[in-house]
Amino acid sequence: MISVITGDIINSTKYDDPNIWLIPLKRALQTISSKSTSWEVFRGDSFQIEVTNVYKSLISAIYIKASVKMIKGLDVRIAIGIGTKTYSGDTITESNGSAFQNSGSVLENLKHTKTNLKIKGTVSIDDELNLYLKLIGILMDHWSVNSAEIVKLHLENENKIQKEIAKLIGISQDAVSKRMKRAYLDEILEVNAMFKSKIAQSII
Repeated sequence: MISVITGDIINSTKYDDPNIWLIPLKRALQTISSKSTSWEVFRGDSFQIEVTNVYKSLISAIYIKASVKMIKGLDVRIAIGIGTKTYSGDTITESNGSAFQNSGSVLENLKHTKTNLKIKGTVSIDDELNLYLKLIGILMDHWSVNSAEIVKLHLENENKIQKEIAKLIGISQDAVSKRMKRAYLDEILEVNAMFKSKIAQSII
C-alpha cells in the first residue's frame, strides 16, 4: 500500500512570475521526498507526489497546503489516493496502480464540488475520513499567510518548543501561541492522529 497526492494550485495565474509559487512548491515536495522521481510538477500548476508511508499522507498534504498558502492569494486543491502501485515509470506521472487512479479521480471530483481536500482508497472508512477532512479543510482554506507560516514551521521543527520557533521568525512566544491557535493547529494534528489510527485499522 502506498499513497499518492495529486493537486493543483488555485489562482496560479494571479502571478505573472510562476516562480513565486513554483519554487516553494518544489521545496515542499522535495522536503517530503528527496527522491526526484517520486514527484513532478506538470501542466504548469499541477503536481503529483508518491508518499510510500501511507501514515504520512495527510500530514504531507497539510505541509504542501501550508507552503502554498504562505503566498498571499494562493491556495491548493489536494487529492489523496491510497492503494497499490503496479507499474513504475521513468517519471511519477507515468506510473500506475490503484493509488494513482484513486488520486486522479478524486482531484477531478474536487474541481466540481469546490472542495480542496479529499481521500479515496480505503472504502470502509473513506466517508468517515472525508467528513473530518472536509472540516479541517474549511479551517485550512481560511489560513492567513501568518497561520500558514506557523504551521509550516511547526511541521519542519516538531521537536522545537514555541520559544525556539519564535526565535526563528523574530516574534514573541505569545505571538507564536496565538498564531497556532488561529491556525487551529492542535485540532488539525488531532485529526492527523485519528487519520493514522483509522488507516492502520483498515490495513490490518
